[in-house]
Amino acid sequence: MPKNPGAIRVLIVDDSLLFRMKFENVLNEDPAIHVVGTAGSAAEAFKKIEQLKPDVITLDVEMPQMSGIEFLKRLLHGNPLPVLVISSRPENALDALEAGALDFEKKPVVNSPNDLIQFFETFKGKIKVIYNNRGKVRTTRMPVAHRALPAMPPMAADSRSIVAIGASTGGTEAIIQVVKDLPASTPGIVIVQHMPAGFTKLYAERLNRVCLMSAKEAEDGDRVEPGKIIVGAGDFHLLLKRDAKGYYVRSQRGEKVSGHCPSVDVLFQSAAAEARDHCIGVILTGMGSDGAKGLTQLRKTGAFTIGQNEETCIVYGMPMEAYKLGGVAKQLPLALIGQEILTQLKTKR
Repeated sequence: MPKNPGAIRVLIVDDSLLFRMKFENVLNEDPAIHVVGTAGSAAEAFKKIEQLKPDVITLDVEMPQMSGIEFLKRLLHGNPLPVLVISSRPENALDALEAGALDFEKKPVVNSPNDLIQFFETFKGKIKVIYNNRGKVRTTRMPVAHRALPAMPPMAADSRSIVAIGASTGGTEAIIQVVKDLPASTPGIVIVQHMPAGFTKLYAERLNRVCLMSAKEAEDGDRVEPGKIIVGAGDFHLLLKRDAKGYYVRSQRGEKVSGHCPSVDVLFQSAAAEARDHCIGVILTGMGSDGAKGLTQLRKTGAFTIGQNEETCIVYGMPMEAYKLGGVAKQLPLALIGQEILTQLKTKR
């Protein structure tokens, strides 16, 4: 029996017996978490879910027989359980988020005991966050409905307008909904989404496939131009810079800022310095407060700032903190943010 009767009931699904045992022992050290069972396959997991009624599932995507992605789709078809995915492969993690997982964590490559300690501390925190946001799970993930956005006349090549977007938990799908239908003539967009190294490249490639604009992972010196989306690389801060030719980015290593690298605060603060009132700043779903100070600074320089509203956030953390600081000029549901960006861009031309 758990020490705390109100502890979060967790089911661990992983094909590695060693990992399941280690995971169970570490998670049970937290009085707020109780591992009610483990499963080594999707078939076993379905049985355990029925028997044990867990609150949260941790899922290793790379499993034999039925993949974690297929398991996830079948599970969420009629059972809105919050799922936290573990994966060493970026494409699998992104597929899992698209299929309905609330968050993911990269499977640790252990170089020191501290690496494993940090992994488990982060993972325990994420279990608590997705449990507290369990009402945001949908039983069936339908393709995201996108409103048709009006076409924009081509922007001048020397346009000073720019869009900066920051997000974390739930942000991979939220960003897609915001930018997918923006016209190819839209001024350049710079994005920081909290993700590990390697994952951001796959995410940028996914954006490039589904968006009307082109998208790529940031490389130092990339020019920010109309029709182009640049996604900050994992483990590298993304900074906006300006010279006589227009905007470009610096992609550089550095210490974590506001707990992250890349940091949304770093991006927004650089945009406040370089673009000022020519920037539109957008802060989307995410845990913590990264970006709140930066967005507030952006607004003080005359930029128009948008925050995702609580009802449509997976985690109303970053937008809430920005709103509390006075950094949000307008709060909107996710489905309306793309249209608002176009509206504000027209006023800046």
